Amino acid sequence: MNYIVFDLEWNQSSTVPGTNEKIPFEIIEIGAVKLNSDRVMIDQFSQLIKPQIYNTMHYMTGKLVHLKMQELAHERPFKEVMSDFLSWCGSDYIFVTWGPLDLLELQRNMVYYGFKPLSDGPLPFYDAQKLYAIECDKVKERKALETVVDILNIEKDIPFHRAFSDAYYTAKVFAYLKEEETFKHYSYDNFVPPKNKASEIHASFSDYEKYISRTFSSRFTLLSDKEVKDINCYKCIRPSKKIVKPFTPNNKFYLGLSFCPKHGFVKSKIRIRKSEDGRFFAVKTKKLIENEEAQSIINRAERQKKEKKRK
Repeated sequence: MNYIVFDLEWNQSSTVPGTNEKIPFEIIEIGAVKLNSDRVMIDQFSQLIKPQIYNTMHYMTGKLVHLKMQELAHERPFKEVMSDFLSWCGSDYIFVTWGPLDLLELQRNMVYYGFKPLSDGPLPFYDAQKLYAIECDKVKERKALETVVDILNIEKDIPFHRAFSDAYYTAKVFAYLKEEETFKHYSYDNFVPPKNKASEIHASFSDYEKYISRTFSSRFTLLSDKEVKDINCYKCIRPSKKIVKPFTPNNKFYLGLSFCPKHGFVKSKIRIRKSEDGRFFAVKTKKLIENEEAQSIINRAERQKKEKKRK
């Protein structure tokens, strides 16, 4: 199996009214490095793309990538470049990116131009930014690519902030990682969520569990689902004592807390996502936590109850 380490540069509308909701970010460059199973570079891909949606370069895009629209006018359109890229990838590979966004925007562009998504459900990939944090920082703090390159003393022989160069440096960082446990931490791109209960994702890692639900017609029906609400210990078959029912402290996610007599406190975090067709699904993680963090969740839940009573 090969590793396809890739990066994208994209442009967007300079005004909110000018944004195409189906494709808010138009890809203008694809850069990639192919690594073999030993994570040795064996090939590369680099191609600029002729814009077809946004004909003015957003000022931040131009500032970062140092590209002008005139430079893209004679390049090939996305459909041609994407076909070449997929052929170049081959048939046996897994994607590697720096951060979680590239696969989402790649597939959004693909569907807009008539391609099928890359998979018929959540797509496993490696997020090298997360893997570096797990192995080298032992925390989940996400560092910028150039910062990590400096920390690892990787030679900076080409400029940053172009698709190929960022893919190249991501590949260098990915090749640096050594611990077998690190590579058990797959990420999942959810451009296509699970279609039914049988295809839902239940992934167990060294220190947490991830669940990706099928889609529901509304947030209410999703949050009423038994498995979405469940906060039992993921290491035990037996039920745990529910301490805090799922609540939302900031309208961005839901927190829940249970206590397992064998393993201690279990934190549940539910993030609600919206699929491309307007339905709702949950991405839930469960993790064992210490008493101090558990007490913090209890305190937050109690404060929220008091605030609701005052209102």
